[in-house]
Order: sequence, then C-alpha cells, then structure tokens
Amino acid sequence: MYLRIRHATTYRYAAPVQFGPHRLMLRPRDSFDLRVVDTALSIAPRARLRWMHDAYGNSVAVANFDAPANTLDIVSELVIQRFGSALLRTEIENSVAVTGVVYSEAERAVLQPYLDLAAADPDGLLDQWLADFRARIGHGSGHLLRDLAHALYAGLSYAVRFDEGTQHPADTLRQLAGSCRDYAWLFIELARRMGFASRFVTGYIHDRSPDAAGLVSSIGLTHAWADVFIPGDGWVEFDPTNDLVADRQLLRVAVARVPEDASPVSGSFTGGTGSFLGLSVGVNIEPIDKPA
Repeated sequence: MYLRIRHATTYRYAAPVQFGPHRLMLRPRDSFDLRVVDTALSIAPRARLRWMHDAYGNSVAVANFDAPANTLDIVSELVIQRFGSALLRTEIENSVAVTGVVYSEAERAVLQPYLDLAAADPDGLLDQWLADFRARIGHGSGHLLRDLAHALYAGLSYAVRFDEGTQHPADTLRQLAGSCRDYAWLFIELARRMGFASRFVTGYIHDRSPDAAGLVSSIGLTHAWADVFIPGDGWVEFDPTNDLVADRQLLRVAVARVPEDASPVSGSFTGGTGSFLGLSVGVNIEPIDKPA
C-alpha cells in the first residue's frame, strides 16, 4: 500500500517576529513495516536546515531562520509504502499484572528508560485504577495489554484539544476524557506500573474504509499511541484511542520516552506581547498507485 501524506503547519502573528531554532520531527525512519519512498520539506520564511538523529534514533531537521515574518509555514510531503505491523504472537497471562513481565538482562539494560515511571501519582489514582483493572481482567480477552487498551477505549471520552502539551495521566482519569496523546500517555504509565517497557509514538492515522467507520480520533490531524516491548514479539503498537493493536492504519513517525520529546514541530519566537494569533494544522493522506 502506497500513501501520500501532506502535513501543513501554519503559525500566525500580529506583526513580524524573529524565529528561534525549530525542531521538526516529520520524517519516519525506514523499517520492515514502513518504507519512505520520497520526501519534500518546504518552509516559509526561508530556513537553513540541519539534519540529525536524536537520542531515540528519530530523524530531526533543525531549522534556523534569518528573516522575521508574521507567518511561519511548514509543509512536509511524504510518499511511503506501508506493510503489515508486528503482530502479537505470544500470550500474556493475566498473572503478569501481579508478578510482572520477565525481560532478559540484556533487554532490561536497553529498556530501563522505558520502564522508569515519568508521571508522579501522589494521590494513588493510577494505582487504584490498576487495582480495579486487575480485579476484573479475568473476564477479558486473555491478552493483558489488549485488555488494558480496550478498558481505556471504553472508559474514556475522546476530546480534541488544540492547546499544546499532554495532560497528566491522573487528570485524564479524573476527567475521564482526553485527546489521543492523553490516552496514549495514560496507557504508557499504566503499562510501566505493570512492568512493561513502553514508549510514546507520534504519527498519523490513515482513513481506510470500511475500517475507518469505527475510528474515534479525527482524520486530518496528527495522532499518538503507544509501543510496548513484549518478549518474543518486540515493540508492538497499542492505540487505546481507537482500540487498535498493530494496525496498518497507524503510520509511525517518531518515538520517545515522554510526550514532550516527540513533538512534530517545536521552537520559539521573539516578539511583542500578544503577537501570537494562532496555529493551524492540516494532514491529508491519500492512497496512490506505485510510484514510477
């Protein structure tokens, strides 16, 4: 399956502002399940680009600007070939919720950052939710993480949030609502509390009929979900927003230990108070024939 992706980000200001360096995480890395066929990146005002791999191995373009402007337009265009994701092969017994998953010594040395908790739980809300979840998983599907994703999908209400940042997992539980990145971050911190190495994933979700009829998250926006490292299966994708597991509709761009390390576009500007007027993001994904 070949797809063309156009991701346009526009920042608007009341008067010309000076832009600081911007980090752009818009290009996926090739893998067995996704191949980058072609890329194009256009920026106005004109910017000097420096490419690098960050600590996670993500492709990052650092943009530096010379001229001030009252708009900043960043357009990423990709042609990718999507293959099947890594499907679950192993069973995860419900007892793992109590005893914990077993990683080899070599795996644990690499996975430790993804095992460490990053969100405090001073009121014990996450622990209490997990205790209730453990009490009822005997009636689940037989796969612990699939049941965890489904429980969040069924128990939370999806809400589009245009403000930056990710809610604290405890706040998502209190409100019983959040965006895709809030669902993902809550899932990750719960999975880590059960001993699973988990990481945050950003990318896109592809509108592919007839499966798209059941999607909760908005088509035309960026998307976020979770990766969990399962012995024997490796990194497996879980999307609690849409109740998907290792689905071809998930188009991965970047991974990170915490959400703030995986922002598609981040940067700064210098300008007068009230200069910033707004941000718009548009994503278009369409299937195409095999490129020549």
